[in-house]
Amino acid sequence: MNTDVLLWAIVLLPALAALSWIDLRTMRLPDVLTLPLIGAGMVQYWYFTGSVWAAIVGALAGYLFFVVVEKSYRALRGSDGLGRGDAKLLAAGGAWCGWIGLPWIVLIASSSGLLIAGALMLTSRKPSGLMPFGPFLAVGIALVWAAQLRALLI
Repeated sequence: MNTDVLLWAIVLLPALAALSWIDLRTMRLPDVLTLPLIGAGMVQYWYFTGSVWAAIVGALAGYLFFVVVEKSYRALRGSDGLGRGDAKLLAAGGAWCGWIGLPWIVLIASSSGLLIAGALMLTSRKPSGLMPFGPFLAVGIALVWAAQLRALLI
């Protein structure tokens, strides 16, 4: 493994693991971890590609997309379905993977979340109504980042 990739993985993966753990326990994604992850993602993206624009667009698009989803859900249902921390975490994913990775991150996160919810329902352990989305976003970000770097470095 390339040592540069390993060093960046040491930044990204423990942060995603910590955010997942915190979200599972508290239903919160703290700014103290998500916001620095956005900045680190932009630096990392520039380091590997020589440009930061796709990371900036990715961070903005990821954040704005989930804010629109959050506000739309609240307007339609009268309750929260997605938190602002999820928007900030998707912004971090956009910073680490660029705008091109956003649809893949959301697809992986949504699919894995649906699979887990379905499995819980099949085993008669119905979800309590709220499931943290951060862990699923973290999986999507990690997988898309790893796939993109693999393609870039081969």
